Amino acid sequence: MRLGTFADDRGKVFPGLCLEDKVFDLSQGFAGLRREGGFPDLKTLLATEGGLERLQCLLAAGEEPGPSYPLEKLRVLAPVPNPAKIVCIGLNYLDHAMETGAAVPEEPVIFTKFATAIVGPGAPIILPPVTNQVDYEAELAVVVGKKGKNVPEEEAMEYVAGYTVFNDVSARDLQFRDGQWTKGKALDTFAPMGPYLVTAGEVGDPHRLAIKLWLNDRLMQDSSTEKLIFKVPALISFLSQLFTLEPGDIIATGTPPGVGFARKPPVYLKPGDTVRISIEKIGTLVNPVTAHDLQK
Repeated sequence: MRLGTFADDRGKVFPGLCLEDKVFDLSQGFAGLRREGGFPDLKTLLATEGGLERLQCLLAAGEEPGPSYPLEKLRVLAPVPNPAKIVCIGLNYLDHAMETGAAVPEEPVIFTKFATAIVGPGAPIILPPVTNQVDYEAELAVVVGKKGKNVPEEEAMEYVAGYTVFNDVSARDLQFRDGQWTKGKALDTFAPMGPYLVTAGEVGDPHRLAIKLWLNDRLMQDSSTEKLIFKVPALISFLSQLFTLEPGDIIATGTPPGVGFARKPPVYLKPGDTVRISIEKIGTLVNPVTAHDLQK
């Protein structure tokens, strides 16, 4: 299933199920769920015990979905615009660690972004005046499907609702100035994601997916998630030992080689650029790049 968050031309924002060229409004719910009032957002659906499974069963049974809209008439937003946590993993591809000159990590390197950094497909990455070295990073993001603490690695995949495409936009001058990565990672608009949450069953093995990024028409990153150092089960287990994972939490799993700051000469984002990221079986995320409007 492809699930997401959408806005209509009147400004109504709702969680939806995308089937081909139609989007079904899950805030109204399937007929079998309407007595419960539907779901106000995708995170609530994920937090509802058995919610995704019931949705899949209703579809398999041929249940007629509720109100629908043509996809072309809607604006696609970030699939989970209100996660409790955005946890990012650094240096999680061997060849990316090597291109940066960093040591290969012995355990996951983690940092965070905030919900104010989230933007959806087509929304601009805004370059703020505090930096002039903004970089791109294509990443597979895991969307957590149920609450978990101290999750054994062999059970970790049970906690995955699905996956989405993520861009770990990074201000390198701020990130490396004094070692405080969050300073360069958590700026507004620095967490583009989408277009959809594709459920785990539809994706299958998340470690065999092609991942590519283009800056304008130039292919900059071209790799496979099979090269992740710490795989998804290891990340979920490790993180859940530190803090409770909750439905809707985002885990960005790291970027492959080809980032801008490691190139000679370096390549940084500038107004007028377009960043396009494609991950096999999950979709394509496109975002323009604009300058900050000092009047706002």
